[in-house]
Amino acid sequence: MSKPLRGRVAVVAGATRGAGRGIARMLGEAGATVYCTGRSSRTRPNTSKHSTAGRPETIEETAEMVTAAGGTGIAMRVDHTADDDVAALFERVRCDKQRLDVLAIVMTGQAASWKSFLDDSPATGRAFVESWIWPHIVTAWHAAKLMLTHRSGLIIELVEQDNVGYHGAFYFDVMETLLKRLVFGLANELGQHGVTAVAVGPGFMRTEAILEGFGVTEATWRDALKHPQAAAMGWGGSETPCFVGRAVAALAADAGVAKKNGGIYTARALSEEYGFTDVNDTCPDYAVLEAAVEEAKKTYLASMMDAARFAKVDWKLTSKTEEAS
Repeated sequence: MSKPLRGRVAVVAGATRGAGRGIARMLGEAGATVYCTGRSSRTRPNTSKHSTAGRPETIEETAEMVTAAGGTGIAMRVDHTADDDVAALFERVRCDKQRLDVLAIVMTGQAASWKSFLDDSPATGRAFVESWIWPHIVTAWHAAKLMLTHRSGLIIELVEQDNVGYHGAFYFDVMETLLKRLVFGLANELGQHGVTAVAVGPGFMRTEAILEGFGVTEATWRDALKHPQAAAMGWGGSETPCFVGRAVAALAADAGVAKKNGGIYTARALSEEYGFTDVNDTCPDYAVLEAAVEEAKKTYLASMMDAARFAKVDWKLTSKTEEAS
């Protein structure tokens, strides 16, 4: 298999699990050196208030997967809510490689309460929004500084797709809007210096927590279709986290990616443009997912939230999931 990213250096901020792990693996598959960051380490488990604290996945596992896929994986424990940790990460990349070609930001913050605006407290909402957006800004700032030394680079922000409209919780909706606006701002500020910023939205991903919640594995994921909740969620149209990973790798390998500066793209659209498939050589059945989305619109996401509670995870229709811990 060709390695179009051989010699390239990437940071995946929030690579412990879910989409972050899938992106790191697929950048490795394309030959990149990937710094895998997150809070969950073999030597220091994540004990934060994050929604995925206590899960077994670690950044070391992800780095090993990157190497096994054909790249070079480097694990580095980073709490992206701590500015000093973020500064130390990019100083190490600068010292090790003297360059940075790709930054993928796949971080989440505190779990959404899913209360209504009036039932939630402003203090809780502020903590939620700040735990999500500020780490993205600080991480992007340090990455941009390093990219500007070579006047090239790609910053990719993982976002929710816009196929539902309102995201079902006020502060979560505000945060998602801010992330997309962050990409727009980065594109306007950095494009003139050779750095491209885009947003990518995955579909419904079969992450570790989702599979676990339904009592299945990736090999047996279709068995979950026996659950009515799975059908309501569009499970038959789901994809592995590696699908969006291949979308990111395709963007990173595209010499003309600057034409996409400031845009928001779905993994589905990028698969059609670049011709990649999921790791099982199939493409997600989006007709199934779209039918679930239409039903969700009718019920203001109530059925989706019920399904999320059943699966024992906080789930959003196109969840970035559990990566940053």
